[in-house]
Amino acid sequence: MKAFLKNYRQAPRKVRLVAGLVKGKSVNEAISMLDFLAKRAGFPIKKLLLSAVANAAQVGIEKENLFIKELRVDKGIVMKRMMPAAMGTGHRINKRTSHITLVLAEKIAKAEVKKIAKEVKEVKEKIKKVVKDVAKSPAVKKARLDSARQVVKAKKTK
Repeated sequence: MKAFLKNYRQAPRKVRLVAGLVKGKSVNEAISMLDFLAKRAGFPIKKLLLSAVANAAQVGIEKENLFIKELRVDKGIVMKRMMPAAMGTGHRINKRTSHITLVLAEKIAKAEVKKIAKEVKEVKEKIKKVVKDVAKSPAVKKARLDSARQVVKAKKTK
């Protein structure tokens, strides 16, 4: 599940500090971390996280099975302003914005992974057995003999 926040009015450098803290964490753990974080970017990222969780709920995925797979903070637009300076000059001030992309993924339990691996192994063994049985069948042996005879005939004619 994805959620985006465009043109958030804080510098990406500052938002990345918060993003680095919660990246890879489970949703519940990330929400509790963001609740008590003393950074301004904590609240918008929490709001974005809850939006992504709501998107996942629409598909039917439970909140407990989700973790933050990707939390990317990109540079948004830069608003250029002027600050008056001495002797009638001016210095430029860049008011930076951020684009935040949040991607959630579903955790697979270790038991499920083991179960799937076991099933794959069983299927591979069945395929090997079928291939051996086919190789031993009389039709395959006859086809091999026929192709060998054709090779011999081709060599004699040359």
